[in-house]
Amino acid sequence: MDNAEILKKVRQIEIKTGKLVSETFAGEYLSTFKGQGIEFAEVREYIPGDDVRAIDWNVTARAGTPFVKKYNEERELTLIIACDVSGSQHFGSSDKLKQEAAAELTALFALSALQNNDKVGLLLFSDQVELYVPPRKGKKHILRLIREVVAFEPKHTGTDIGMSLETLNKVIKRQGILILISDFIAPLASFAKPFRLAAKKFDLIPVILQDKLERHLPSLGVCIDVTDPETGESDFLSLSSGDLNAALDNYHQEHDNQLRHLFNPYKIEPIVVDTAQDTADPVIAFFKQRAKKLRR
Repeated sequence: MDNAEILKKVRQIEIKTGKLVSETFAGEYLSTFKGQGIEFAEVREYIPGDDVRAIDWNVTARAGTPFVKKYNEERELTLIIACDVSGSQHFGSSDKLKQEAAAELTALFALSALQNNDKVGLLLFSDQVELYVPPRKGKKHILRLIREVVAFEPKHTGTDIGMSLETLNKVIKRQGILILISDFIAPLASFAKPFRLAAKKFDLIPVILQDKLERHLPSLGVCIDVTDPETGESDFLSLSSGDLNAALDNYHQEHDNQLRHLFNPYKIEPIVVDTAQDTADPVIAFFKQRAKKLRR
């Protein structure tokens, strides 16, 4: 894409997601992601019903009447979006590539954070860290992040989720929210350890991009030549029998089970996004479900 096409695409995403954010996401985002702690605000006179544990005994002794400490939630958060830009993200069997879905998701989360005055950073990764943009505030900054996901041309095609998480574990000093966007088509052993460390440090939310053609192939009675977008290796696949789909089913069942075993100890619930469907729907469902749990 040339600059005009890039700007047009960014503008389209901004308009589409901006409306969703203002009508739905901003409030759900605020309910879902709480501040990182509390800060002292002031003292005031004790009112019957106040928690006696909040009494400031030093002020009470000087004033001769009970005073309590009042605190405010530290609302400001840091949101980091780590986005896979490996070769497999340029695949799509519907009208949307996984990369395009990732750009829409980046806009949804980043514009929600902007509306709540939170900082947003971005890390793009393949089998290397391709780009890191430190967390900042502001509309101009958010539009830059969306543009990077839309138009960035990575130097490498492989995938290394573990390396990206190791980088963020070192670079980001404070706790925050980490949105990890990928198709997660990688050996679990390659990222399980750094994932566990990141889950302890961040509010970690995996967003799993899926294309239906990667999970089930049509029976066409022909052989096709396919090329792995990450390794460049080519092979012929027969679509005339069910053997290939049986192998795909076994792989995805095992891989999905491994991911669940990785997520469950940290009570992590991934957002699964089918690129053939509306990108926002599973995110809205996730926000609503999580906000409901927090209110219990």
